[in-house]
Amino acid sequence: MFENLTQRLGRTLQDLRGRGRLSEDNIKDALRDVRMALLEADVALPVVREFVERVREQALGQQVLQSLSPGQELIRVVRDELTRVMGERGEALDLDAPAPVVVMLAGLQGSGKTTTAGKLARHLLERRRKRVLLVSCDVYRPAAIEQLRTVAGQAGVSFFPSAVGEDPVDIARRALDEAKRRFHDVLIVDTAGRLHVDAQMMAEVKAIHAAVTPHETLFVVDSMTGQDAARTSQAFDQALALTGVVLTKIDGDARGGAALSIRHVTGKPIKFLGSGEKLDALEPFHPDRMASRILGMGDVLSLIEEVEHKVDRDQAERLAKKITKGKGFDLEDFADQLRQMRGMGGIKSMLDKLPGVGALPAQVKSQVNDREFVRMEAIINSMTPQERRFPAVIKGSRKRRIAGGSGTQVQDVNRLLKQFAQMQKMMKRMKKGGGLGRMMQGLKGGIPPGFSR
Repeated sequence: MFENLTQRLGRTLQDLRGRGRLSEDNIKDALRDVRMALLEADVALPVVREFVERVREQALGQQVLQSLSPGQELIRVVRDELTRVMGERGEALDLDAPAPVVVMLAGLQGSGKTTTAGKLARHLLERRRKRVLLVSCDVYRPAAIEQLRTVAGQAGVSFFPSAVGEDPVDIARRALDEAKRRFHDVLIVDTAGRLHVDAQMMAEVKAIHAAVTPHETLFVVDSMTGQDAARTSQAFDQALALTGVVLTKIDGDARGGAALSIRHVTGKPIKFLGSGEKLDALEPFHPDRMASRILGMGDVLSLIEEVEHKVDRDQAERLAKKITKGKGFDLEDFADQLRQMRGMGGIKSMLDKLPGVGALPAQVKSQVNDREFVRMEAIINSMTPQERRFPAVIKGSRKRRIAGGSGTQVQDVNRLLKQFAQMQKMMKRMKKGGGLGRMMQGLKGGIPPGFSR
């Protein structure tokens, strides 16, 4: 997300970064580029106009022009304005209400509501320790009900059954009664969508809304629809009084216009970002962190939080103790590290949050993908337990067998063994310098000192 905008803004602001003096002319040129970058990102025109005008006013102010580093100060102004446009600060899902708290999802067909319902249920279960019940009021597509049933099972939460032909309002009421009877903390209601906004759909979601009075009404929208996302959310807000927005499919959106337009157009906060089909691919939205990512400054805090929630600390501690005792780092451990990395969204997801990576050319970033890690894991899985523990025994005939079993070439096996040998050396150096112990202490302590949420 925001790849194109990041590269355009990066080039423009880099030209100003090292200047000892800014003038009206070079500020004017830079803002013309900023305006074009925002329009190309499919940001709504009123948002672009206001953004550029506010940056211009501050850029020509005394604080910027008389600063010791005016270029850097202007970048700060742009970052602060990006944060303001997206909502100043992140707003968490509000569950401060008597249980069961009802969360209703609305949106067009294909926006990702059903998958989002499962992701949100998983998030509430794992991060906030809530007992969740899922129900589908989409009685027009039998596949939608079955999809939600499957998703509920994968998320580890309860599912309230419904069927084609039933009244959606009646389903929602019965699900709420069930949530009360079974002492669930949260009821998530997945509603039907259409290919476009129509009177029948709006009447139905309004009736469901009136029947269960949700505490949170979230509009689920495909981020790739750009300005249309803002316009559609406005229509739903007029019907339902939305409390927030979930932007989906952000991994397929290189522009980011929806994220920069929705808050301004509707006044409603973006609460979550969703990417891909995996149930853990949902992250809370933080405007200040996203502004830093847009400007290529990374998002280290979100990366740390992912590590906190997704890294198996017990497994990491066992690995540290094993290496400290001199037992060495073997291919079983290597495979565990690959699996944990994939559990955090893969290498690309992690790189996107590191400072400076966002500004890299698209062709460079495209070379970094998770296919290599999947191939490496397949090679290790084709080895015997003895080969994983004692890689030195892997010679010619064994290499051919492993390559055949994993659907790879002998060269791939050789490359893996070479990379593993390099990692072994790194682990030995960390052990000698005491670095591994310090790393594990940091992991047990959570977010390192000096970082604030």
